[in-house]
Amino acid sequence: MRSAELMIKYIEEQNLGKATLQFEKVKKENNDDEKFMLAQQLFDYGFLDETKELYEILLRTHPDEAELKILLAELLIEMNNEDEAFQYLEMVDRNNPLFPQALLVQADLYQMQGMYEVSEQKLLQAKNLLDKEPVIDYALAELYMSQGRFLEATRNFKSLLETGHTEFMNIDIHGRMAEALSAGGAFEQSLSYYETSLNNHLEINVLFGYALTSYQAGLYDKAIKAFKQLKEMDHEYHSLYLYLAKSYEHLEKIQEALDAIDAGIALDEFNKELHLFAANLALKQGEEVKAEKYFRDALALDPEFTAAAIDLNKLLLHQERYEDVLEIISMFELDGSMDPQFHWDAAICLQQTEQYNMALKQYELAYNECKHNRDFLVDYGYFLIEEGKRAEALKLFKQLYKLEPANDEWNEMIENLQENEN
Repeated sequence: MRSAELMIKYIEEQNLGKATLQFEKVKKENNDDEKFMLAQQLFDYGFLDETKELYEILLRTHPDEAELKILLAELLIEMNNEDEAFQYLEMVDRNNPLFPQALLVQADLYQMQGMYEVSEQKLLQAKNLLDKEPVIDYALAELYMSQGRFLEATRNFKSLLETGHTEFMNIDIHGRMAEALSAGGAFEQSLSYYETSLNNHLEINVLFGYALTSYQAGLYDKAIKAFKQLKEMDHEYHSLYLYLAKSYEHLEKIQEALDAIDAGIALDEFNKELHLFAANLALKQGEEVKAEKYFRDALALDPEFTAAAIDLNKLLLHQERYEDVLEIISMFELDGSMDPQFHWDAAICLQQTEQYNMALKQYELAYNECKHNRDFLVDYGYFLIEEGKRAEALKLFKQLYKLEPANDEWNEMIENLQENEN
């Protein structure tokens, strides 16, 4: 048995002492083929330092061998030694048939470092040399996907499909094409690619993408069917429940939506978005007590959950529970994370509890962010009139008139305020 074979045997037996002795013999023997095959085996076993040592020995013997330089570079990337990897790649001669492969590895390295433009340049340079090489089209497509350049990604995925490459590195290209189209907003166009992918292989993440894209396309019945199929395959796929519920909601099937969201909460009780959506569904059924509980559960999970606080305040204002609204707002004041809506809500509550000076201050704080909001201008304008600040009110009603020139109420109010000024 040769030294290399013995080394692998001892590794499998976990006798590293004897394996090391055989490794030293391999290094000294004049058999490059054995060294090369052992290096590949050692890489598979995770002995990266020993693999590197063998490749370096071989490269000293064969200094013009481009394959060894590329293998060393790939190994060094695995060892997080990117600078040395670059050095070996730059040693590959431009006229060598393996130069495009070196460019591909360089492109990967640059992409890992976030240098996407340089990575793209390397890939395009490789494509100029090997225009019909599918690995380059695939690499470009994935690079463009990572950058959010979905139109370019679809072009490269389409090129692969047109040349018969429906699968690449165990990745289904129809599925990737569908994802690229969907991410780019071409929802309906992507569905046929999803369907082809699912017909070839029913994969759970692809099925979720198909269901979500159906929802985004407004095909709610199709989305529900796909989400339910996904639920049957894996009821613990947490992401499906929110969109299943939203699909039911769009079809005005509120109870089914609530059932779906409650099933999601049972699996993922710490998901604040599920609690928030459940609250708004409960409101649609007129169940204000239940809705408040969901809102407060969402805030308990995340005390800085602005969307939940704003929606809860809206409910409490409807119920004229002004002190409760102010209590919620005070939590956000302490954190220094005040949304303009909180100032507006506080102004209404302070106005209703006859704390007029404080209410005015809150209206003023909300104004810059809310001055294009018709309802805010109405609340603020009438408050100013009640406070006798008619000149300031006039400015607001003029703004309202610009927003709604056909509204006679604002025109009459402007005329009344101007008459009183005169």
